[in-house]
Amino acid sequence: MTAFTIGLPQNVSWHRPLLWLAAAMGALTLFALIARFVDPREISGANGWDKPLKFAVSTLIYSVTWSWLIGQLRTARKAASILGDVIAVALFVELVIITGASAIGTTSHYNLTSPLSATLWTVMAFSIVVLWMATFVVSIVLFRNRLGDRARTLAIRLGALIAVLGLGLGFLMTSPTAQQLDDFRGVAGAHTVGIADGGPGLPILGWSTVAGDLRIPHFVGMHALQVIPIALILIEIAARRVAVLRDVGVRSRLVGILSGGYLGALALVTWQSLRGQSIVQPDALTLIAGAAVLAAVLGAVGIVLGRATLTARPIAKSRRARLEDSVLG
Repeated sequence: MTAFTIGLPQNVSWHRPLLWLAAAMGALTLFALIARFVDPREISGANGWDKPLKFAVSTLIYSVTWSWLIGQLRTARKAASILGDVIAVALFVELVIITGASAIGTTSHYNLTSPLSATLWTVMAFSIVVLWMATFVVSIVLFRNRLGDRARTLAIRLGALIAVLGLGLGFLMTSPTAQQLDDFRGVAGAHTVGIADGGPGLPILGWSTVAGDLRIPHFVGMHALQVIPIALILIEIAARRVAVLRDVGVRSRLVGILSGGYLGALALVTWQSLRGQSIVQPDALTLIAGAAVLAAVLGAVGIVLGRATLTARPIAKSRRARLEDSVLG
């Protein structure tokens, strides 16, 4: 029997502008981490440098991922490379505005309190739309390329599509709330549902601990591009010891199940946020829905592995029989 190995892509190349952006985000992460301890000023109830810090880390991960993916493409690679340039510029513009606003002690998102703030928010909002459109198109390009075996290709494609959905969920935060429309004070848009932005939140992340927070589904969905392929890598590692996982068909079905479960979890946290419920205070309905998603995933995984095991046993017996016949004959 041939030993199962995790094949790594040969001649790995990278999209350089996105790598340069990742390097810049690494420097910004370090700067913001130091600044949050040196500069105690707060913006909307949180340290002013928390926002650049978490955006820098998220952008670093995002840009490295797309830099690698675009570098692996063979079909429509030139078009994807141009789209990668667009993604890099859009993210850079967004981070410059976010960091600049934090440096002067004001908010960047939804801020219409002055002509300058309104202009910067308009520029940033435009860059976000461009980012979503470019990411959507380059995700479609992934469907014209083979990215390893069937399971790996599926993991990357599904992760990219869910990430595009997660990016799109960010637009839920850009509409003014009813309270803002009734008493406009220069802010149009919010990430918190149920209360005004700026209440109690989780450290660094800032996610509300007393109300719904639309940043959660945005974050969860956006990083499906990393989570789902990483889950497949763990399955591949487990395949060294679990024989049924060496079948690419089994791995592909598991990727489909995990992606469906991830999408269910994304729907759950979106629903929870829109209901004005904090991620740390789920009610019975949320817990039941979460348990149902988990049970469905575990049940589907059990069925796939059970069928694969039952199929593998007759094959193994047949091989042993042929081996015994050859020895005796």
